[in-house]
Amino acid sequence: MTDTKIPEAPASPPRRPSPVRRAVGTVRNMWRSLTAMRTALVLLFLLALAAVPGALLPQRELNEQKTEAYIAAHGWLGRVMNTLQLFEVFKSVWFTAIYALLFISLVGCLTPRIIDHYRALRTPPVPVPRNLARLPRRTTRTVDGTPEEAGARIVANLRGWRKVLRTRDVDGVVTVEISAERGYLRELGNLVFHFALLGILVALALGKVYGYEGSRIVVEGDDGFCNTTSNYDNFRAGSLVDGTGLAPFCLKATAVSATYHPNGEPDEYISELQYQNRQDLQTGRWEHYRLEVNKPLRMEGVRVYMLGHGYAPTFTVTFPGGQTRTQTVQFAPQDSVDYLSSGAMRFDPPSSLYRTDDERRKHQIGLEGLLAPTKRLDGTLLSSSFPALRDPAVAIDIYEGDTGLDSGRPQNLYSLSRDQIDTGQLVKQARVNLDVGQSTTLKDGTQIRFDGVKQFAALQVSHDPTQDWVLLCAISMLVGLLVSLTIKRRRVFARLVSFPDGADTSGVPSARASLPSPDGADTSGVPSARASLPSPDGDGRTLIEVAGLARTDQAGWNEDFDKLADRLVGKD
Repeated sequence: MTDTKIPEAPASPPRRPSPVRRAVGTVRNMWRSLTAMRTALVLLFLLALAAVPGALLPQRELNEQKTEAYIAAHGWLGRVMNTLQLFEVFKSVWFTAIYALLFISLVGCLTPRIIDHYRALRTPPVPVPRNLARLPRRTTRTVDGTPEEAGARIVANLRGWRKVLRTRDVDGVVTVEISAERGYLRELGNLVFHFALLGILVALALGKVYGYEGSRIVVEGDDGFCNTTSNYDNFRAGSLVDGTGLAPFCLKATAVSATYHPNGEPDEYISELQYQNRQDLQTGRWEHYRLEVNKPLRMEGVRVYMLGHGYAPTFTVTFPGGQTRTQTVQFAPQDSVDYLSSGAMRFDPPSSLYRTDDERRKHQIGLEGLLAPTKRLDGTLLSSSFPALRDPAVAIDIYEGDTGLDSGRPQNLYSLSRDQIDTGQLVKQARVNLDVGQSTTLKDGTQIRFDGVKQFAALQVSHDPTQDWVLLCAISMLVGLLVSLTIKRRRVFARLVSFPDGADTSGVPSARASLPSPDGADTSGVPSARASLPSPDGDGRTLIEVAGLARTDQAGWNEDFDKLADRLVGKD
């Protein structure tokens, strides 16, 4: 007999999914990865790590002059760091990207969790397992009365638990089963914590959009300023703030003081302020406030902080015709230890002294030099020995020429133009050291006198409409964290069985399994099981099996479980 082999049909090649299905699958997988909790944790860590350069490096929005000096001092490295936006960290593209991804990840992660938690709250506790002996915690008790009576007592003692009671009667054997759960506040606290974190992210973003900050140097005794954008030395507005409609108020510093420890460390900075809010502007009344570093002035939805302190020398220039010009201008501290400060001043002579404006501009006076609050001289070199205003002195270079006052170009407040000095538009006339009250006279009879020193306060005005929401979210985060760490998820199961004489116990395997074996086995571990057997007279006792499951910690309940079982069955 000949075997005839029928050739098998060639297997058809597997069908490749369409490009659309592959794209949908890729997007789905990317979304699942982005909305995973581990991704949110990684992004949160990256956000904290990305904020480190903002704390260590000077930021342009806080101090542009210091930032530019830092870039110039570090050469090519500073330029690379500037290209990477390390001096504008919180406005950089990469920080914003991490911020936005963290926001999306939290939303995508928390939305399914809150839906699942809502469903869990509406779902009754699970039925009692068939074999309670398999649970990590189990004990037995016997009580007088029927299972219905004992079950009602257990349900009454389960205050604060979500519970379900089920009763079965199989061939005369009454079985009462109770399932109870508690600890749902743990997941709720966890959700509150994460939603509060999400709320902080939203509030901070909105605060940057709708808020504004302005900085201003206020010299004691000056007229102060009102809250308009033109009156600030530096004003930073949110993207949806156009600078109009700011909170109306005015303030001025009547006195500024600073105290120091003997080693020169600052003790406290204090500004005695006079201010007018919206109502006071109409009545003309001034309110008083003692402004300190950690004690801001709050009014009209803004906060006024004292960020720093310094000195502003006063000079009087007397021109040949007898006319005088007096200025008080703040100097920038160069040494944070002894407060040696540097700065510049520009004086425009009276127009009556010269026939044309060009001639007048050639006789402007420029001063540039150092101020020492406590004078120390090394020959003619001036330095400071203490930051307090004990023995002030100045070392200044005096220039004559075009200082650029009416050129229309912005001028550096703390130095004269190097270009004008190098091109000869400003010519140095003298270099002198002056104490308070001393003066010097130029060849043309112009006299420059050092009148004294006033103190100034560096103020910052901040408006953040979301600050209350940030505080509320921060408190909610703390409360949610405490709840999630202290609340424990627990499940308790109880099976109550009574055995009348001659009853069939095949429907209660857990109760039968709990009885000691009749072949002389050791029953010392289950004394209550033997006690639960009904007497020949039918004394109406009930066997109770109580088992527990700790869902959120590996350690279980330990001795607390036995105390709970005694309390449930009414044995204190």
